[in-house]
Amino acid sequence: MKIKSAEFVISNTDYKLCPKESLAEYAFIGRSNVGKSSLINGLVDRKNLAKTSGKPGKTQLINHYKINNNWFLVDLPGYGYASTSKKNREMFKGMINKYLINRENLICLFVLLDIRHKPQDIDLEFMMKMGELGTPFVIVFTKSDKISQTQISKNLDHYKEEMLKNWEYLPEIFVTSSEKRIGMKEIIQFIGKHNQDFEPTLSR
Repeated sequence: MKIKSAEFVISNTDYKLCPKESLAEYAFIGRSNVGKSSLINGLVDRKNLAKTSGKPGKTQLINHYKINNNWFLVDLPGYGYASTSKKNREMFKGMINKYLINRENLICLFVLLDIRHKPQDIDLEFMMKMGELGTPFVIVFTKSDKISQTQISKNLDHYKEEMLKNWEYLPEIFVTSSEKRIGMKEIIQFIGKHNQDFEPTLSR
């Protein structure tokens, strides 16, 4: 699948206001400063589709982008805002949870993790919550250009070992670099494959 068009559709704080079109939907989420906006821009080969910022927590809304006029890419607020109030953290948490629980056309959630860091409790807990909700998800490791291939392999092994303490099997894993465009093709192919099997239903 090739990305021929990518356009912003709507931003909001309520899943009820998301587009009603019966298109397959793929959402992206991660902690602040994980490189989510850069990854999204890399996937669609656009420099500024998703707004990047040096300040963590730029995304604070549910942002819908229509790709190739036949599926949605969704940029979700991050989780674990350390630099915002408890009230805001709870608001973002509620917004995300309601979207994930109620968005019927959501095919897969892409959970972004920084490959440079050891497994973080907040990430492990979030993925466990996704398992409890029955939300299909895959793991996308970002910033692989920042460390050596040897360190990447070591960190991957460490992460797999940690997750297998609580999971019978692991979700699909992608290792990416937005800067070097590593892993972009594989994610797009994954989405294209699932689009072929998608049976439209009207989103609530």
